[in-house]
Amino acid sequence: MKKINFLIKLKKEGKLRIVESSEEIKESYIKKSDSNIISSRILLKNDRLEESISLAYYSMYHILIALLFKIGIKSENHSASITLLKEIFDIDNFDISFAKKERIDKQYYVDFHITKEDVNDLINKSEEFNRKLLDFISKLNNDLINLYREKFKELIGF
Repeated sequence: MKKINFLIKLKKEGKLRIVESSEEIKESYIKKSDSNIISSRILLKNDRLEESISLAYYSMYHILIALLFKIGIKSENHSASITLLKEIFDIDNFDISFAKKERIDKQYYVDFHITKEDVNDLINKSEEFNRKLLDFISKLNNDLINLYREKFKELIGF
């Protein structure tokens, strides 16, 4: 219920809302996601581990935003978007939640240990997450889009 109240609060603030479904915006976010994962691999290869983690996370986040725009949902909050993945689509959000935590820890704090293997594992998880979401997006039809929009409306009280 706490998560739902958080979503309702964001709706009231205008940070979570229904918009027109957009193929163009969806495709733009898919391209951003692809670019992020490629850059993450390049950074890993060049021992820029913290930055690589950030881009691995953003690759996942951007593919999630692509899904939301395909449905016609605009979310301006990372935590809300991740929550919607589970609440609306019933897709496990553990990996993206973990990647978000890793990004925050590595971006804002200095007391951590990180290895190339850890970063490589995270990138691999990101690529798998992205593949699953792309597959999910590719199977959406108008009936499913309407179903998920209705679930969103019910969830946050539109």
